[in-house]
Amino acid sequence: MAEKKREMAVVASQEQLADGIFSMWIQTEAAKTAKPGQFISMYTNDAAKLLPRPISICEIDAVEERLRVVYRVTGEHTGTEEFSKLVEGDTIPIIGPLGNGFPLEKAEGKSVFLMGGGIGVPPILELAKQIRCEKTQIVVGYRDEQTFLKEQFEENGKVYISTEDGSAGTKGNVMDAIREQGLKADIIYACGPTPMLRAIKAFAEENGITCYLSLEERMACGIGACLACVCQSKEKDHHSNVHNKRICKDGPVFLSTEVEI
Repeated sequence: MAEKKREMAVVASQEQLADGIFSMWIQTEAAKTAKPGQFISMYTNDAAKLLPRPISICEIDAVEERLRVVYRVTGEHTGTEEFSKLVEGDTIPIIGPLGNGFPLEKAEGKSVFLMGGGIGVPPILELAKQIRCEKTQIVVGYRDEQTFLKEQFEENGKVYISTEDGSAGTKGNVMDAIREQGLKADIIYACGPTPMLRAIKAFAEENGITCYLSLEERMACGIGACLACVCQSKEKDHHSNVHNKRICKDGPVFLSTEVEI
């Protein structure tokens, strides 16, 4: 596969969805080939910040050659804070699409859980739009009542919500929502923080459910060269000859039985 080249994307629009949560549409050639579950690396214009920030793809408009990213600002003097100040017409250097996305074909004819937590919620949207299955159950977890993207999820499946403070949906996490509603599925696609994915992995394996996890990890190069973002795997990685996989290159989506988290 040819190495991805950096390009200068153009901001088409940006809006704030919730406290610290921003949505940005960018004009980019990466939209032509992007798939649900992939990500882009976005660079700041601060020379002191050499490494890009990996941001999951939320929506894809291949016809108009646009991508949507929904991200959380993680603090002052961070790349995400700089991104949040961009407006229509501004440019931003990116590389993408990167990584391996969700295997949509595995869901055909099946009842599916699409599960997202925190900033792992946005990449579930394009997955919900593209997946073709018998029954789409979208289970998403938030901190509080700011349930961003909820209306768009409802256009693409049955939505179940959990909140940490109980202000909307089930009080607790996504697994609590599944138990409270007595939900069942043949296959799971999930994206979110490691503790959530660990619980989903255990649930899937206990119940014999095929499960694909999109792992979150701090990345450096984004293209698999530096080994900064590795997870333990069952098999030896041919690149490093140890039991790990590079999340940016081999993932971020993995079959749950392939990795230890």
